[in-house]
Amino acid sequence: MSKSILVVAPHPDDESLGCGGTLLKHINNGDEVHWLIITSMSLACGYSQQQINKRRDEIKIVSQLFNFSSVTVLDFPPASLDSVDTADLVGAISKNIKATLPHTVYLPYRYDVHSDHKVVFDAAMSSTKSFRAASVKRLLCYETLSETDFNLDPNHAQFSPNVWVDINDFLEQKINILKTYQSELSEFPFPRSLDAVEALAKVRGVQCNSKAAEAFMLLKEII
Repeated sequence: MSKSILVVAPHPDDESLGCGGTLLKHINNGDEVHWLIITSMSLACGYSQQQINKRRDEIKIVSQLFNFSSVTVLDFPPASLDSVDTADLVGAISKNIKATLPHTVYLPYRYDVHSDHKVVFDAAMSSTKSFRAASVKRLLCYETLSETDFNLDPNHAQFSPNVWVDINDFLEQKINILKTYQSELSEFPFPRSLDAVEALAKVRGVQCNSKAAEAFMLLKEII
């Protein structure tokens, strides 16, 4: 039986870096996958019209390559979510959850180095409380290269996966999708390089006896 899946991305590319192969596997299995992007570029935030248009085109292309069932882009400012009214963010995420009724939700990790990821995690946790979002039965955190691995604060827990998804059949497709985000990629050893993406997939694969995998932290599962 197909399920509704929601991936919450603070910024475009987080979804592909963190769980692109898993999302492709969901879609291949007949699930509906919905993409919720929290932030968007704007002139008011200091972005040029050229940058805004380029990002809009990237989102359209990536959505088509994944074949997402829906894409929602909110208008919160990137790199400034810690200044946004929490109630507004929780309300916007809750509205999307009510519209998509996801069974499974993928979130960024709470202790990623990027402040936007922290804010999105906290708001999403509030939005997915069982009495508010009865459809949500499974909640997982994904890891994002250059954000999750750069958390060096000894007072915060490091990303410790307890769920692995074999993505060997989807790794090449994930990498091809990531090529859309040319402005976010650079050559190895830059953390958001295609070589680094493939290397992490192989490391996670070794941990679960597959050639390539993505790893997650399971936060909640209702059976």
